[in-house]
Amino acid sequence: MTTTPTVEQQATIYVYDLNNCANEFGFKSDEGWEIGLASDAEKTAIEKKYFPTISARALPEILAELLHLVRKRLSGLNSGNSPHSVNTADGNFQYLVAYSPKRLRS
Repeated sequence: MTTTPTVEQQATIYVYDLNNCANEFGFKSDEGWEIGLASDAEKTAIEKKYFPTISARALPEILAELLHLVRKRLSGLNSGNSPHSVNTADGNFQYLVAYSPKRLRS
């Protein structure tokens, strides 16, 4: 029997992944993550434009809460990983996506 992770657990894992990725790619203190909700097509477009990106697929009914928890947890960490505002207007969202706007894919 498998158990589904809670939204809090998913947020914790996602923030952990963001921090590991920032450390691995040597983010500077003025670099941070843009975090928002995206459809499948939007996620693909972001991945083609920016590197690295971190995405997580979640049920539409929990995405807003997951986004809120991730932003809340990142705001308590060092400024290099603090999230920026991203438009979360209504849409057909399936993913939580994070990218650094200063790191364009070459």
